[in-house]
Amino acid sequence: MRRLVLMRHAKSSWDSPMLSDHERPLNARGKRSAAALGDWLRTNAIMPDQALVSDAARTRATLAGLDLSLEPSLLSRLYHAGPETMFETLRDATGSCVLMIGHNPGIAEFASFIVSYQPDHPRFYDYPTGATLVADFDIEEWTELRQGSGQLHAFVVPRELEG
Repeated sequence: MRRLVLMRHAKSSWDSPMLSDHERPLNARGKRSAAALGDWLRTNAIMPDQALVSDAARTRATLAGLDLSLEPSLLSRLYHAGPETMFETLRDATGSCVLMIGHNPGIAEFASFIVSYQPDHPRFYDYPTGATLVADFDIEEWTELRQGSGQLHAFVVPRELEG
């Protein structure tokens, strides 16, 4: 079995208009959300052993805020990647439980693409910042990954954890 933790980066700051989109940091809410998501992962014994992360500042900061002690693979191809790129990147993964942190709209499209059924959650289709899908796959290696083969384990948004 393989597990995917598919996370959109936490809330980013727009306070510095001189920064490029790629370099935008997390805002205070985003930092709190990342910490809450890390606590949620640990509480639920969802412990990734590989992290595939867009090389943008806000995705790197989201991973750091999770406090999971993972050395990430920072991948420029995941910066604003579409579902096809995410799919191919995941097929190259080696971990048993892979954390992938990316951006919308691609991450929302990939979430819908990869699971056999979508969660009955009002925020699944817009995949807000920090939204996290956990899906299990009945495969031995990621190279066996197929569209719609993921079984929903959980879907959460940070506001549900912080309240």
